Amino acid sequence: MYLQIPIYDSAFSLDAAGVAGFFGGDETLSAMATVHLYRGRRWLGWYNSPGSYTVAKKYGQLANSRLWDGLFPGPNFEPAEAFGLDGKPGPRYVASLSGTDMTTGHLAYLTIQRSRELKGEPVQGEPSRETLPASVTVIHVGDVTDEDQVGKMSINHALLATIPITISIAACFSCAVVSDWLAFSLILLGIISSGITCFVIGTARLHLRAPKTVTPGVPPGDGLLLTPRDVVVLKGSERDVNAITKGSFWLDMYGGREYRSVGLCSLLLLAQFMLQLLLIPQATLFGQVMFLSSLAASWIYNSFLSSLESEKIQGDLFFKALQVEEASIQKYELPSRRSQAVFACSILSDGIEKDEDFDAERMLSLFVPNKTKVWNLWRKKVAGQLKSACPNKDFQATAEEKEKECLCEEQCQLLDTFLDDARLAFEAYRKPSLKLRSLNTPSWEANDV
Repeated sequence: MYLQIPIYDSAFSLDAAGVAGFFGGDETLSAMATVHLYRGRRWLGWYNSPGSYTVAKKYGQLANSRLWDGLFPGPNFEPAEAFGLDGKPGPRYVASLSGTDMTTGHLAYLTIQRSRELKGEPVQGEPSRETLPASVTVIHVGDVTDEDQVGKMSINHALLATIPITISIAACFSCAVVSDWLAFSLILLGIISSGITCFVIGTARLHLRAPKTVTPGVPPGDGLLLTPRDVVVLKGSERDVNAITKGSFWLDMYGGREYRSVGLCSLLLLAQFMLQLLLIPQATLFGQVMFLSSLAASWIYNSFLSSLESEKIQGDLFFKALQVEEASIQKYELPSRRSQAVFACSILSDGIEKDEDFDAERMLSLFVPNKTKVWNLWRKKVAGQLKSACPNKDFQATAEEKEKECLCEEQCQLLDTFLDDARLAFEAYRKPSLKLRSLNTPSWEANDV
């Protein structure tokens, strides 16, 4: 004799077919992308997760052969890109000594995002001259470890998976108690397919891929990551800075280039979707309620994982691999773009003023490319002072310099204002010089080659 539930013999049928495969697909994809970021996460996917069709369609494209391309048509992404660990375009990078000018990738993008999260120290200027606020973040890159495997976050957040796991198992058991074997089988199928997929995908190891060697005698990799408002000054050896500018994450996933195991998991998820689509409406009302309850609990957990900001976690793991401590990062808020230019270039020029490879005027033009007479003289004057080893800088233009450029009275007034802003920015750099000097790399001379 079986335990009877009040709604066991109800003729009402709750059609959950449309929910089983499509509901919560985006949240499930975001949650699955964290499997490589949290310790132990791959062992904790044993719950009836929604969105099986969406997950199958997305990750099925990883499998690379004619068979899998026919079942899951679309571009064959690399694993790191499929899981959101690569693919974001980075900012422009310009080196101050080597002359490198290049577009960066995902890791430089994470570096810029990290700099935007920090609270900057305001650099005072004339209130009447504040235009578009800008920031300068200084990062000293430590000695990048030769061990390229990236660590993981603690297991704490992943352990919350015990809640949907418990609810899914309880729902499965409840269906067995009332002999609703159809609902029992479909919930169990969801638990197994989700658990196997999470385990197979989680076996991949996250690595940091970057150039291991550099040409002997190459100058330091000091340079700028440039965006319209935020600028990051990188300080470190060429090899260490390369990890940001030329490095990338990659996943060492089993199965070779075809990734058959991922294709089989996607096929299992697709079969789960089809069976639930056809059979859930045939289950009892109680079984359908239990099925939806397990889906709801799993969706809440997946939504929680999605809210943890995968890019921030990636940035934390990346900076840990670079051995960049919090004390090695300083951010400063500047009142204008021209102040930002002088402040950033002052950091780069410190200790290498006499180095012929350091083109101060070119570096300033990255911030202010205007080709007017005022700006041309401003860049020339400021660059001359940044290249001067004299500790007492004179940013004022002489009457002869103004007359040579044929500046009118209004242009002279504008130039004086801009040069005074340059003076204030340089003096602001000198004030925290003890803090910033600890970030400076050893000076490099051409005869080191």
